[in-house]
Amino acid sequence: MKKILMVIAAAGLLYSCGGNTQKNQEEQASVNEFSEIAQNVKDEHNAKNSLDYEGTYTGKVPTASGEGMIVSITLSENTYVKNTEYVNKKDSKSEEKGTYTWNAEGNTIILDGVKDAPNKYFVGENTLTQLDMEGNRITGDMAELYILKK
Repeated sequence: MKKILMVIAAAGLLYSCGGNTQKNQEEQASVNEFSEIAQNVKDEHNAKNSLDYEGTYTGKVPTASGEGMIVSITLSENTYVKNTEYVNKKDSKSEEKGTYTWNAEGNTIILDGVKDAPNKYFVGENTLTQLDMEGNRITGDMAELYILKK
């Protein structure tokens, strides 16, 4: 009697496993189709349309000489106000105002009218990261010092 029950149980187990093969194949095909569709979908999210970037960003950035410079940039709609002041230098405050534009990818702003100084900033979550004169990220030990925070 035990042998008969064991044979029936084994047959039932084999039958139930065999029935899932087609179901598993169908599920795998569905996952593969979804993966292919997902690869072809272009992600339209960028800083311009996904972040609350308007506001004031401030930080102390390094300078070639001296103790650095306090930079404050206020962004609203398509305008900016940039205030700078060299640390421990009297009468070194300056203010620039103008408009800014976005790069094609929508992740970097370009301050129009800024000459002889970096004018490109990568826009992150509550941060503006100053880019070099060519628009590349500054790397190295001091890279973190070029990030202005909201």
